[in-house]
Formats: sequence, C-alpha cells, structure tokens
Amino acid sequence: MKLIVGLGNPGNKYAHTRHNAGFLALDFYLKDLETISCTSRFQGQVCEVHFNAKEHHKGPAKTFFVKPQTYMNRSGEAVREIVNFYKINPETDLLVVHDEIDLKFGYTKLAFDSRPAGHNGVKNIVEQLGTQKFHRLRIGVESRLSRAESPTDEYVLSQFTAHELEVLQNRIFPSVKDSIEQFITG
Repeated sequence: MKLIVGLGNPGNKYAHTRHNAGFLALDFYLKDLETISCTSRFQGQVCEVHFNAKEHHKGPAKTFFVKPQTYMNRSGEAVREIVNFYKINPETDLLVVHDEIDLKFGYTKLAFDSRPAGHNGVKNIVEQLGTQKFHRLRIGVESRLSRAESPTDEYVLSQFTAHELEVLQNRIFPSVKDSIEQFITG
C-alpha cells in the first residue's frame, strides 16, 4: 500500500495558485484512471486506486491519493490520520508532492529525509509524523526575477499565469506522473 499526498489549500480561491501545485499534480495524475473511488475522510479528499496486475506488475495493488482539506499549514493532521489508520510506513510508502519556492519554475526534484526548508505544509507533516524520513517530490514554482518583487507568502498564493498552467499541463505534470509511477512500482 502506498500513500501519495498532494499539498494545497481547499477552495476555488486557491485552485490555481502556486501553493496548490501538489493538488494540481494529483488531479493531473488521477484524471484518466478508471479504477478509482474518492471520498471525504481523514480530513481530506481521499482517492483509492486499485491497479490491475497487468498495469503494475510490481508495486502495490492499492494506492491512496490524498489532498488534505485542512489548509496547508495543518496538512500533517490529515496525513497522520491516514498513516495511523492504515499503518503506513512513511519511510517506504509515503510520497508528498508539493510546491517548492527554492526551485525555478519548470524544475522538479525528488528528495528523501530532508528538512522542510520553510515549507509550512511539509513542516507540519514532519511535526505530526515525528519524522522527516519520507519521500518528497518538489515542484518548482519560483519565476520572480527577484524576491523583492513580492513577499514569498503572497507570491505562493498568487495564481499561475496562463502560460505557466500550459507548461505545467504539457511538460511538468507528465514528468511528475512518471515520478509518481516510479515511486508506486518501486
């Protein structure tokens, strides 16, 4: 069993903001799957996917995709609930997909056992789980010429431009999808 968590904030106000890159990436991944059932539980939107053996000859038959509905700074509460309920080992079976202000837009980076580096959603997950030993897929959202343009907290809550959304859909999220697939199948 694997747990893939996309970080973001619930509600239309935040739907296409940089801070919701994790939500957007999970939506992209899940859009074409047929064997899926989604419910609201564990303080999040939880989608349970059953892969058939032919599609995923390696890896688990069941994977959970979660978008916490607790707002970014309390994301760890939802993650802790589902990890505890299903007895998921964060070190081997948890992947958190999130925006990363320290990466230029258009880049992604896999990380394991790394500090939150100022990301409050990741920080709360570390606090709630009592460990930073889990996998992270960081999606670069920095496109300012200078951080003096706008404060970081305002910037991550700003909307992606139409061009950036197109790049996400056509180039970045297909790459994220491949990384998620590799994580699931081992």
